Amino acid sequence: MRGIITLLIIVYLVGVGVELAPVVQAQWNSGTAADFASSVAHALPDAMAWPVKVYRNLTNRA
Repeated sequence: MRGIITLLIIVYLVGVGVELAPVVQAQWNSGTAADFASSVAHALPDAMAWPVKVYRNLTNRA
């Protein structure tokens, strides 16, 4: 059971990383550290909700 929970947590965190990758890539060299942290913090709630986006895309709900 612990293995399944661990696997789910890893998949979730990888998904958050995939969702944040474009923001990190765009902001990495373009400004100050404060701007970078602000843009990541702004994108984090949407990134953490990636399972909802996947579910809605699979069920064709808007």
